[in-house]
Order: sequence, then C-alpha cells, then structure tokens
Amino acid sequence: MAPSRSRTIVCDRCGRKNRLPAAAEGTPSCGNCGSPLAWIADAGDDDFAEVAEQAKPFVLVDLWATWCGPCRMVSPALEQVAHELAGRIKLVKVDIDQSPRLAQRFQVQAVPTLLLLDKGEVIARQAGAAPAPALRKWVEESVAARR
Repeated sequence: MAPSRSRTIVCDRCGRKNRLPAAAEGTPSCGNCGSPLAWIADAGDDDFAEVAEQAKPFVLVDLWATWCGPCRMVSPALEQVAHELAGRIKLVKVDIDQSPRLAQRFQVQAVPTLLLLDKGEVIARQAGAAPAPALRKWVEESVAARR
C-alpha cells in the first residue's frame, strides 16, 4: 500500500485551510467551523482501493491524462462539483498514464472517463468533458437512482 497523499483544501464557508488525507474514515469537515469540505484526492494503481473503493461517500472518479486537452478543461468543473456537493461525494483523480492497471480494469477507451462509485461498485459511467452544471446533474441523478 502506497502512503496516502494529502491536499490542502480551503473551506468554502470560513476560508480556513484544512489538510485532508487521500483516505480516511467518514467525510471531512472544516477544523474551524465544522462545514463539510470538498474531498479531492489523487490515486493510482497501488492505492486506489484504499482511496476510492473504501470511501463512504459516493466517489466520482476522473480517469484522465496529462496530454488530454478536454481533461484539462473538465478538471475545474469537476472540482467545482466536488465543492458544491461537499460531504456527499469524493472526487478521486487518476492519471491513466501513471496507472495502466486501472485504465485496463475500467476499460478506458477515451479520456476523460468519469465513473461514479458506491462502495467500490461502478453505478454510472460517462466519457468526455461537460460543463459543471451537466456534471452535477449527472452525479445527482445517478446518486438518486441508487437510493
């Protein structure tokens, strides 16, 4: 198991910086005001199970590549959705060039490929870039259909 990477996330409510691990129990909240935080993490072949499949909230997986223009365009939209749905989803970004086993496992034929996981099970899949409102609608409809 690879060591978990962490990110610094600024609370949308109070502006305080919070250091979030890539994998943890439950869902993160601000250490200052207690508001839910956008949970954005990177994962690869070695730590995907820990970071994405064992997470309790729904996990939005972004399978992307550094050379992909649409991937770079959709990344800010995905992060916006993660902020808007803080406490309800976790965004996990996977560079397919660095994680060939995951690319093969999920049969990635185009990037970006987006997956929505519920306790490790793929419940929705979408290829290609889309604006934040369309991505949020896709996530919310997929989650609602699961309940």
